Amino acid sequence: MRKSRERIPEIRAVLGDARKMPSIAPASVHLVVTSPPYPMIPQWDEQFGAWGAHGFDAMHARLAEVWRSCRDALVPGGILAINVGDALRSIDGEFRLWPNHVRVTLACEALGLRSLPYILWKKPTNRPNAFLGSGFLPPNAYVTLDCEFILLFRKGSPRRFPPRDDARYASRYTKPERDIWFSQVWSVRGARQDGVARRTGAFPPEIPERLIRMFSVTGETVLDPFAGTGTTLWAAARLRRNAIGVEIDPERYEALVRRIPAERVATSRSRAGAPSLR
Repeated sequence: MRKSRERIPEIRAVLGDARKMPSIAPASVHLVVTSPPYPMIPQWDEQFGAWGAHGFDAMHARLAEVWRSCRDALVPGGILAINVGDALRSIDGEFRLWPNHVRVTLACEALGLRSLPYILWKKPTNRPNAFLGSGFLPPNAYVTLDCEFILLFRKGSPRRFPPRDDARYASRYTKPERDIWFSQVWSVRGARQDGVARRTGAFPPEIPERLIRMFSVTGETVLDPFAGTGTTLWAAARLRRNAIGVEIDPERYEALVRRIPAERVATSRSRAGAPSLR
């Protein structure tokens, strides 16, 4: 019977391109929880280095390389959880929806990952009257985008554990938690984004906390390839999981490292690939 680990969880920060993670061993991560830059959201244009009529395709081609790296890092049966929202944007005078969740799903399935039922994250902070269109006159108004997707994928078949595995039973959740977490619509207030956090696409701690408890056990390893300010990493450490965060921006990386308590640093500050998505 495997014994539950009681040691202090380790947090590891990696500066580099999430498409190339040579310092992360294959099949060493149990869960990936991340919120990437959303294609066709203006604040991320420079990060992707792609724009114009084919910008949407180019942006998702870049993200698909990250999903490949995540697949390789996952153990068999590991879970990839991606928080992504769709975008509304005009191109050449045409206003339209850019369905990011569809492209991410197609890319992950093309990599052999298996789609699981997804979660709709409804943000109560969105303005209820922020409609687009022609007031009260049909037919040219648009539905408000007030939900984001938490897409879930599994690498192969479900994981297996020994009977009465200690770590697994120590990680159990309650019936009320199960009833809320495993329903498809989550109403969680969004995190306020100021300064550096505004540029990272940070999500509220409750989102990664739920996902980490749902899809990993204590002592395992959680990866965020778009670590930003470290929301996923701190949630993992609080829940007695080891955490790895990859961050491409040197400024955000340094801010991230400064927040890691000395006793929780797993290794020296490491680099993985050139810091560029272009």
